[in-house]
This record gives sequence, C-alpha cells and structure tokens, in this order.
Amino acid sequence: MSVLSKPYFHDEAEAFRFVEGILWAQGPVCPHCGGFERIYDLVKTRIGLRKCGQCRKQFTVRVGTIFEDSHLPMTKWLQAIYLMCASKKGVSSLQLSRVLEVTYKTAWFLTHRIREAMRAGELGPFGMGGATVEIDETFIGSDPDAPAPKKGKGRTIKQMMKVVTLVERETGRARSIVVDKYTIQDIVPIVEANLSREARLITDESKLYTVMGRGYRSHETVVHSKDEYVRYDGTARYITTNTVEGYFSVFKRGMKGVYQHCAKKHLHRYLAEFDFRYSYRSALGVEDQERAMWALKGFAGKRLTYKASHPQA
Repeated sequence: MSVLSKPYFHDEAEAFRFVEGILWAQGPVCPHCGGFERIYDLVKTRIGLRKCGQCRKQFTVRVGTIFEDSHLPMTKWLQAIYLMCASKKGVSSLQLSRVLEVTYKTAWFLTHRIREAMRAGELGPFGMGGATVEIDETFIGSDPDAPAPKKGKGRTIKQMMKVVTLVERETGRARSIVVDKYTIQDIVPIVEANLSREARLITDESKLYTVMGRGYRSHETVVHSKDEYVRYDGTARYITTNTVEGYFSVFKRGMKGVYQHCAKKHLHRYLAEFDFRYSYRSALGVEDQERAMWALKGFAGKRLTYKASHPQA
C-alpha cells in the first residue's frame, strides 16, 4: 500500500487524530493555561475541538503550532510535510500548488512555515565528547548586500551569498549558517559558538581556521591546492572534508534544480530544510515516514506569520 493512501492523508478526522497522537502523546493539553486534567471533547461540534475545564477556553491541536490560523485542511498539511520530508532535494512551491490544488501563494507560505518549524531547537555545540566535525563554506546566488563587481569584472565570491556548514561525523548532524562576509572576523565567532572545545576539527587549508583550530582537541587539514582530498592518519580516521562537501552537493542541486532562486532573507530557512533532511537521512536509518514524524514533533510552539515571512507583502 502506498504511503500517500494512508487514511490521515485523505480523511480530516483521521488527520487530526494522527497529529494529536504525536503532539499530545500524553493526552490533550490546553495551550492557553497548560491544563490537562479536565479536557472536554467537542468533536461532534467541530473536528478536533476541545474545551478546557480550568480556563473554559476552546482549542484544537492547531493552536500554538505552525497550523494555527490556517484554513488549509489538516490532510493537505500532512501531504505537504510528507512530500517535503521525502524529497531529497526539496519540492518547489509551484509543484506543491499543483499537487495540493491550492494557490501558489498558499503553497509558498506553507513551505516556509514548514521550513521554519524544521529549524533545530537544540543548539548544543558540535563535537561533544571528542566527536569529529568537518567544516567548510560554500557560495551561492547573488548577495544583495555586497558591493557590485567592478566594471568589466565578473562576479566573485564577494558578490555571492555565503554559507558555513558543520557536519558531525559520529551523529551525522548538519548545521548551516548564513554569513555576511567571508572574513575571519565574521566566520570564526560563528563557528566557535557552535563548536565544543573537545571537538576534533577537520577543514581545508583556509586561513580562516588555521589559528582558530589551535583551541580544539585537534585540527587536521587537507590541502586542496595540492590536489589532496583524503589522507589517512593511522588512527582509524580519514582526514577529509568530503562529508560536508557531499552535503553541499545535495544542497546546491536542490537550490539550482528545484528552487532555482532564493532571496537572502529566506536562505536560512532553506538551509534549515536541507539540514533537517540530512540529519534524518536514510543512511542514518531514518526513512521518509519516520522523518515526517520527527518533523511533526518539532512543530509545536513554532509559528510564522505571512507578514514576518514576506515583509514586503
């Protein structure tokens, strides 16, 4: 049986029960006062409706989550979440609008709400316990805040949007950050804020990390300028940044082949989407349905209004 034939993708009552089972695993909780002892079931009045016996207010599982104030059926929300979690390189808003039979504006806002909810809530440093962390940077698109290239000169990395990514080998997690400038003063503080001093650091030969690496348990480099990409250090560890570069290959294929264009003000959300799928990928034993379940578990308490996501609207 196809995954998309599951009842909660097509029956609204089943969809509510499915989401409630994830967000209210211990039973309904009032989002207004936090009460849970006297919750009355009003589903005969409206699908998913509850009433709190303490504060006397009504609510559904939508309140306090990314679903709040959305008129879109829960079934379509679940379809969108599954498609975004199952598509390795993402799914465009235009494609989603055709699949879900909604307007492009609705699909666009829907995808950004989901990306916002995918942003990691756990911000602990990488490299705890001596884990190996690969760090590298990449460049994509055009940076609207950067100075224009000189007349007759092509675009350089200074005119492109800049991303730094950390990948922890032992857990397979990825964390990406948008940076404004490609300088030691901009990149090093961000990297240090996301790294444990116990980390075993692996980078390329960039001077950005040379001095910074002295403060960690170890710092190994590969010299790409001399065609060195992998080196074995004799301790069952390969010195390479191929893991983080593999992340970039998926990210760039998605951004260029699926999304095609991304404004800088939204780039952090696209990165959150790719970080999430990478950190819960099949190679780590997490398949599409389980990945969608992990996404749903993080949706409580995360809202994004259309005005906040599109300030010029």
